[in-house]
Amino acid sequence: MRPLALNQFLGKCMPLLFCVALAIAAPAQTLTNLVSLDGTNGANPNDGSLVQGTDGDFYGTTAYGGAYNKGTVFKITTDGTLTTLYSFCSQANCTDGANPWVGLVQGTDGSFYGTTLNGGSGIGIGSGTVFRVTPVGKLTILHRFCGADKECSDGASPVAGLVEGVDGNFYGTTAAGGGYYDNGTVFKIAPCGTLTTLHYFGNGTNGYLPSGLMLAATGNFYGTTYLGGAGPYGNGGTVFEITPQGKYTTTYRFCSQPNCDDGSGPLGGLIQAPNGSFYGTTYDGKGYGTIFELTNNGTLTNLYTFCTQRNCTDGSQPAAGVGRATDGNFYGTTVLGGTTRCFNNETCGTIFELTPDGTLTTLHNFCSETACGDGAWPYAGLVQGTDGNFYGETYYGGTTNNGTIFKLSTGLKPFVKTLPTFGEVGAKVIVFGNNLTGASSVTFNGTPATFTVESDTAIKAEVPFGAITGIVQVVTPGGTLTSNIRFQVIQ
Repeated sequence: MRPLALNQFLGKCMPLLFCVALAIAAPAQTLTNLVSLDGTNGANPNDGSLVQGTDGDFYGTTAYGGAYNKGTVFKITTDGTLTTLYSFCSQANCTDGANPWVGLVQGTDGSFYGTTLNGGSGIGIGSGTVFRVTPVGKLTILHRFCGADKECSDGASPVAGLVEGVDGNFYGTTAAGGGYYDNGTVFKIAPCGTLTTLHYFGNGTNGYLPSGLMLAATGNFYGTTYLGGAGPYGNGGTVFEITPQGKYTTTYRFCSQPNCDDGSGPLGGLIQAPNGSFYGTTYDGKGYGTIFELTNNGTLTNLYTFCTQRNCTDGSQPAAGVGRATDGNFYGTTVLGGTTRCFNNETCGTIFELTPDGTLTTLHNFCSETACGDGAWPYAGLVQGTDGNFYGETYYGGTTNNGTIFKLSTGLKPFVKTLPTFGEVGAKVIVFGNNLTGASSVTFNGTPATFTVESDTAIKAEVPFGAITGIVQVVTPGGTLTSNIRFQVIQ
């Protein structure tokens, strides 16, 4: 096993201590602390962003806290009402899992799927689980890692979330396990729990310590590895592509430019924009992290290098990726940097906005409220809710230094999302948003669809004959709402 490498990876996600504000700075935008976690309802939400369910509420995990201090699954409304759905380690020896390190994904069946770093019945370091949990908190373990053999050939220590493929299966990675090299795996798991290992990370030349996957428009998956790759100037990690059948291709090796000007150590995942390019962040490299664009032919452009301002007031070390909002700009967080300082004179992190041409604006400096009431060290990224606002989490800060859940308002307008974001003609799709009662029209790229209004937040629609890939629009009494991403019609 390679505990040192895994500990190095996880160490990037563990802040120092609690936070005490030493400076006050007025936020550039309106940030509202929805909840200060107190330990009993969870503590220390780590790498996973929140996910908005089709009911309009947000769902997430905390790495610690809850009834057994091994983490929780929770639901939170837009006005800040938090409900703990499940506390991990409620079973003997934590066979139900412990310490969910990342967030959840909602499947087309309406349930949420996720992973835990520890727990289960495995024998290897970390072990961990894959689980399904319903919106009311009924949890089912789908797989316990490292339970089959001493080499942990099925993987161990999943520190990334899952993504649902076009085939209805879920895909993910483990940071360790996979046999002799212990460098992690890529796996597929069916909703019934059948797990298939698609790729073993070998000696490191194709990367190791993988982060999460994303589904590309081609139906293939793209991901990053924090280390490995053997770029000309160091082992700075990689971007890779893998098919649902397991064909693996290294798309880019970081530290391919002198002084690692292209960045090093991508911790967060990727997103794909309408132009076909992929966008993400690196934790290290030139400066203290970067934001990059990568074309589908492997050409990387560094859009922004952090810590270019004195004392890193522009932020440093983004642990999560970026999200693309309805205005076409990219939004994200940095763990450190900014204009305020916390315990031990450490900086507290930022929220930023980046235009496609690389212009960065700091929207909020954490620890800008007394005793860090607004939070500190945001390891998780942001998610834009259908009300137009952004929602996120901090690892520390709040009234008891157990972390916060916050809302950031920037003036962007409401929109709609779909679940899933792809489908064949005739497929049933949930279109969800706000104030949908009285909707009079649903169209897929201009083609009218048959639909039923299920609630004020959800519409069930059928992908219409003649529809092609494009935006979904809903006409409501309050106006026309447009989807944030293009719905992909599968031919």
